[in-house]
Amino acid sequence: MTDAAFWDRIAPKYSKQAISNPGAYEETLARTRTYLGSDTRALELGCGTGSTALNLFEGTQHYVATDISKGMIDIANGKVPNQAQPEFRVAGVSRDAYAGDEFNTVLAFNLLHLLPDFEAGLATIHDLLPEGGLFISKTPALAGRWYLRPIIWGMQLAGRAPHVSFLSVEGIDASISAAGFRILETGLYPPSVPSRYVVAQKT
Repeated sequence: MTDAAFWDRIAPKYSKQAISNPGAYEETLARTRTYLGSDTRALELGCGTGSTALNLFEGTQHYVATDISKGMIDIANGKVPNQAQPEFRVAGVSRDAYAGDEFNTVLAFNLLHLLPDFEAGLATIHDLLPEGGLFISKTPALAGRWYLRPIIWGMQLAGRAPHVSFLSVEGIDASISAAGFRILETGLYPPSVPSRYVVAQKT
């Protein structure tokens, strides 16, 4: 089963799940909003059913939110029919998918650890931005949770889990820097997972 097919299958159930840590989520939104404005042309990768995009798009010049799952995007488009909303599209982390677009901000929340090739994904994001453009991400750092590896592996064999990379906080920061970004801000929201929040600028 492909990752897109997995997310398509669970999209209805996923859309009904409550946010696991509302405080950390609101903190992520608050920090991110300080970097967005009327000149922001944003691309949110891996937007799921669009909840974060709907929270962040107001006040930006343009906001495109994408996901590899058509099921997720269909739900996102149905959340606020006949009202202003982000532009939702079915697309992944690919240069070709955005060949006609110009973005100065790329966002990726709870996505990087799901990419089959984390480093290649960062290189693509770097290419999508102009010099000085912002990359804002939040990524579960699962490297310390070694006991989850056999569980997730078994779930993947049964088609019940997508690809997952066990990244560390230090590894996330180092990889973003190595991809050609200067880190401006970091945080752990929440610290218990931990989930690494990074704001970086293309150099």
